[in-house]
Amino acid sequence: MDARDETREQMWPALPVAAWQDTRDTLQLWTQMVGKLRMELTPMVNHWWNVPLYVDARGLTTSLMPCGAHGLEVRFDFLADELVFERTDGRRRAMALRPRTVADFYREFVEVLQDLDVPAQIYPVPVEIAEAIPFPDDETHGSYDAEAVRAFWRSLVSAARVLAVFRAEWEGKASPVHFFWGAFDLAVSRFSGRPAPQHPGGVANCPDWVMYEAYDSEVSSAGYWPGGADEGAFYSYTYPEPAGFRDRDLGVPHAAFDTDLGEFILPYRAVREADDPGALVLAFLRATYLAGSETGGWPQAADGAVS
Repeated sequence: MDARDETREQMWPALPVAAWQDTRDTLQLWTQMVGKLRMELTPMVNHWWNVPLYVDARGLTTSLMPCGAHGLEVRFDFLADELVFERTDGRRRAMALRPRTVADFYREFVEVLQDLDVPAQIYPVPVEIAEAIPFPDDETHGSYDAEAVRAFWRSLVSAARVLAVFRAEWEGKASPVHFFWGAFDLAVSRFSGRPAPQHPGGVANCPDWVMYEAYDSEVSSAGYWPGGADEGAFYSYTYPEPAGFRDRDLGVPHAAFDTDLGEFILPYRAVREADDPGALVLAFLRATYLAGSETGGWPQAADGAVS
């Protein structure tokens, strides 16, 4: 392997879903606990922008949250295999990221919050998954492959970099690059400026009013999800879906519309094997946005790409 291939393998590591699915599912439930804490401590922002996590230099973080008279940040440190709690008054606690059940993790999580005098309690049931076992009762999920998690984090770092470039090309309303713990995906959204019809809801173990708020505006959303293909996939959709959107020829290798998901999909494996992975993802993001905005007749003023 030459130096260029080695660098690409570090940036875009192989990530077969079958090899780490149990770890992925356990980690998703752990991130939901932390995400629910952020939702409790932070003021509401449109489309639930106050609840996601963010990719950082060591893993995933809540960023700084209000916590009584102080501040609190909670970070999944995938390099040290710890969940770290840091208050602005200098108090710090850490939990080990290791093979352990969700129930065991939840018990210690609650103990740490009490020890740090965090004025919040989370709803102890996962959302947006079909098998919603309450956290205190979940003895089923308990896998943790640290190397697989670090590989996933490196893929998030690379995906976040490309999504940030795509976001910067838009002069209208756009979300930050978020990690949504409900669906366990990294996402960025552009908005046309027009309201959208009420979302039909129906998401597993998620109240319909959550979707009403998330999709109250016309949106083109794209991101990276460690599912949807043998190594995960990049995705893109427009809500509401315009007529002709799914039939557009994107002109992007390996990209196709998935009728079950209702989204365009670009397999992660095709990305990591490409000569220029970032360029392929960016081409996919640009093409799918144009497919939605053109078939949906988005206002010209919203179509504000910058060089």
